[in-house]
Amino acid sequence: MSTTRRNLLAAGAAIGAAGMPWIGPARAQAAAPLRFIPSTPLPSLDPIVATSYVIRNHGYLIYDTLFATDENFQIRPQMVQHWEGAPDGLRWTFQLRDGLMFHDNTPVRAQDCIASIRRWSARDAFGQTFAGFVDGYDAVDARTFAVRLKRPFPQITAALGKLSSNVPFIMPERVASTDPARNITEAVGSGPWRFQTGQWIPGQNAIYERFAAYKPREEAPSWAAGGKVAKIDRIEWLALTEPSAAVGAMIQGEVDWYEQPPVDLLPVLRRDRNVTIQNVPLGLALLMRFNHLQPPFNNPKVRQAVMTAMSQEDYMQAVVGSPDYYAEAKTFFTPGSPMSTGAGGAEAIRGDIGRGRAMLREAGYKDEKVVLLAPADQPIAYNQSLVTQELLKKLGMNVELVSTDWASFIGRRANRGAPDAGGWSVFHTLWSGADTLNPALHPLIRANGAAAWFGWPEDQELESLRDQWIASDDLNTQKTLAARIERRAFEVAPYAPAGKVEQPMAYRKSLTGMVVSPVQFFWNMEKR
Repeated sequence: MSTTRRNLLAAGAAIGAAGMPWIGPARAQAAAPLRFIPSTPLPSLDPIVATSYVIRNHGYLIYDTLFATDENFQIRPQMVQHWEGAPDGLRWTFQLRDGLMFHDNTPVRAQDCIASIRRWSARDAFGQTFAGFVDGYDAVDARTFAVRLKRPFPQITAALGKLSSNVPFIMPERVASTDPARNITEAVGSGPWRFQTGQWIPGQNAIYERFAAYKPREEAPSWAAGGKVAKIDRIEWLALTEPSAAVGAMIQGEVDWYEQPPVDLLPVLRRDRNVTIQNVPLGLALLMRFNHLQPPFNNPKVRQAVMTAMSQEDYMQAVVGSPDYYAEAKTFFTPGSPMSTGAGGAEAIRGDIGRGRAMLREAGYKDEKVVLLAPADQPIAYNQSLVTQELLKKLGMNVELVSTDWASFIGRRANRGAPDAGGWSVFHTLWSGADTLNPALHPLIRANGAAAWFGWPEDQELESLRDQWIASDDLNTQKTLAARIERRAFEVAPYAPAGKVEQPMAYRKSLTGMVVSPVQFFWNMEKR
């Protein structure tokens, strides 16, 4: 354990009100607000432009969706009351539930849904695939719209009901008409809570007030599906980024819910009988992302050599330390989900340095510099990077670790140029298991070149297998194709899986009714 962590562990139980940020004047109200510490303060408002999970969670508070994913991975209607597809599969009609209202007290219309789907499908990987099937949209009446397709798309409700980033939230037409490359400036939805724009400063606290006109479904809640009953009038997101102060605030009862407490500080929280520690379902996938455009990782054999030498244990130890919070995951799809097969994983990720060196020689590595981009203010990514720095040195590679802040990292990873000209070779990140459930959802499995996520892999076979998966509505066929996709992905290595870690959250037992999900939802909860 580091000296810093030891100090935090010793100090955590003693931190009290002095560690709390300013959260505004006291409010006269019948019920106390729910106070939440997000993983990072809310930086911006647009859940379509950004894939950030904190912005996704913000989106679920204020927006609603046409369909939603439940805890059994089933897609269920949410804003939609009735839908049907034509016998030839080329036209789908959707009718909204009655009484849906935006926060500006205007009704949700068919035109709002069409504009929102258009904007989402310009940004999201699954949405872009969906857009390629769309021939056009029709507003049938105020509450009904139709989607015309060029060819059948069996995954249409799965696309419109995807659980995680980017979520196809429904916005007013005037907002959804914003250029998909530009951030929206007006946070108006039809969800259970209103965003208090006037009380928000980017990167600081965010406030939400219950929307009295929201009309929940009657079914019991199940992840993003079912009845989203807002039982809490006011929700306050706190910009409390110092872990010891956050833990102290939890113990003092000044905070109700801490999204991502550090694992090293969990013993402090466990000593408080009023606090519950619970793992978030599906966990987080650690991974190494290669730059496929620039040497040396434009050579698939070099990527394979590094993957062969990787030990997932090393990465998971560096991130969470305790084996209670990690598990081997030599797979591209979320372990335990229907499409996760691990086909080819054991052969590809061996933790064999000697074999990796031999493969690197066979690949013709020419001592090209490897620029390892590492955001120092993102511990999970940075700790993985330190492991990779040592790994590449052991393999005999010419590695330079470039330590940056998060903002600089975001800017540099978009640079497609040579590493010595401001580009990069490799970096680490993590993704929620909610985003890697299947080939349609998983953005990092795409290998469509310039249109792919940072790293820009290109492989026609991988793309063809994904297209076949999307075109199928037979579960057994999908599982067979998922295994072929995983095996091919281990051959071309769009990225290297580095293991699965659990993300614990902490909340006070005065909160009841929580919908425990890969996404942090606030409906159904009550505060005693």
